[in-house]
Amino acid sequence: RIILSSGRSHICEESAMLKIGTFSKLSRLSIRMLRRYDELGLLQPVHTDPFTGYRYYREEQLTTAGRIAALRDMGFGLSAIGALLEDGGREELDRRLAEQQRALEALLAETRQRLRLLDTARAQLRKDESTMEYSVTLKNLPQRRAACVRMTLPSYEAEHQLWQVMARETAPLSLRLEEPCLCSVTYYDGEYREREVDAEAQKTVRGDYPDTEHVRFRTLPAVTFASATFRGPYDKIRAANAAVAAWVRDNGYAFDGPAFNIYHVNPSETDDPEEYVTEVCYPVKKRA
Repeated sequence: RIILSSGRSHICEESAMLKIGTFSKLSRLSIRMLRRYDELGLLQPVHTDPFTGYRYYREEQLTTAGRIAALRDMGFGLSAIGALLEDGGREELDRRLAEQQRALEALLAETRQRLRLLDTARAQLRKDESTMEYSVTLKNLPQRRAACVRMTLPSYEAEHQLWQVMARETAPLSLRLEEPCLCSVTYYDGEYREREVDAEAQKTVRGDYPDTEHVRFRTLPAVTFASATFRGPYDKIRAANAAVAAWVRDNGYAFDGPAFNIYHVNPSETDDPEEYVTEVCYPVKKRA
């Protein structure tokens, strides 16, 4: 068969050429997408009939079509796919695949967290917990000795870094813990921060010990505070905070110092967030 193009003759064996419709069926890519890939230079036909506009592909281009489809299924954008096809190196492809895998794992973790929040919200609706009252109590903590690690954290979710540092640096000291031992984290920022959180982990101990690189042993002052204790995942903290704020308003108190959380049952003791027991604490004073 002779196909004319720009006044010149191109002799093509029909068996070696696939019309776009046939290529679409074999590659399982729609004609619309094939045209889009042609525009972007990802997968261009080997010939376009100037009279009919038919696009023709070669059978070996099915391999490229398969690669494009696979990369799209992995979540790569078309510009990234173009770069990968152009580079073609095995090492670069492996690097980009590993990079995409890490990104998807992070997205999966974020999605799981959102699903858990949805489960919690639906459970609250079923149990009518949205109107549940947290029991707020006025308490006093006496002066106490504590091992303290204060750091700037990337986020509130990174609190575990404080405890990891404390555990690592105090392991050689054979600490004698107070009974009961209070494990708490104090937040020194005057606002909620999405990053660079100034926080300090505190664990009550008996006796005196030498400071380490990051651990300071100091005497914490006595404090009067309003607190609410809840059982379950940490996303309940907002509701507990609201309960404390309402109590402070209604009982003639004012906030007086950085807030802290006491972790009565924490992730180091259980893998089940439903078993966490947390006490949100706000130092207060009587309003004049």
